[in-house]
Amino acid sequence: MTKQDLFENITRKQSFLCVGLDADLQKIPRHLMREKDPIFSFNKAIVDATSLFCVAYKPNLAFYESHGVQGQDSLDRTVSYIKENYPDQFLIGDAKRGDIGNTSEMYARAFFEVSCYDAVTVSPYMGEDSVKPFLNRPKKWAIVLALTSNAGANDFQMTADANGERLFEKVLRKSKEWGTDEEMMYVVGATQGKMLEDIRRIVPNHFLLVPGIGAQGGSLEEVARYGMNSQCGLLVNPSRQIIYADD
Repeated sequence: MTKQDLFENITRKQSFLCVGLDADLQKIPRHLMREKDPIFSFNKAIVDATSLFCVAYKPNLAFYESHGVQGQDSLDRTVSYIKENYPDQFLIGDAKRGDIGNTSEMYARAFFEVSCYDAVTVSPYMGEDSVKPFLNRPKKWAIVLALTSNAGANDFQMTADANGERLFEKVLRKSKEWGTDEEMMYVVGATQGKMLEDIRRIVPNHFLLVPGIGAQGGSLEEVARYGMNSQCGLLVNPSRQIIYADD
């Protein structure tokens, strides 16, 4: 999916909602446990109920990998179901990959050629050669971790060098040299809402994937005020308060 395709879908639906598909067997409705594949049955119900209101889905791979082969099968079925029935949805593999170049190349093939995701989250910690394999692929995206919504983000991301440049700012400035805003997005946690002003000064035109609304305490109003650009530029991702809104 191109940047223009995504923007047109946001405009058509009047929504920048991304739904996180973090299926947890301890939380899904009990009656689904009678199904042959309860995780897929849960995901299918969520997708069918929300597809009119969102523009993207983001399965977090940990929730599937924790169930071994069966969990991977549930994930594959979920991805196929979305692609076949709701092809206008932007599909993000939340995997936070990032390794030496040849390993990242294998990860990129897995997500883009085998599983056919539109985007995958990647860690920039190992530098350019760990991210480059996810780029230069038509209509595919790398979503680079920049400023996250967890409490431990302060341990490293907010530390400043002698010139006052914080680590997340260094990540933004350096990584935007690796690719364009047609193939790279950034993860920016909603709990860092006012930081979006600083982020937009560095990457004014990139899309931002924003987790942390709701359960983690992020402010949607602040995200929209400080993060939106002329092409919206936002994908806001709640998970728990949507998929576990009822039992």
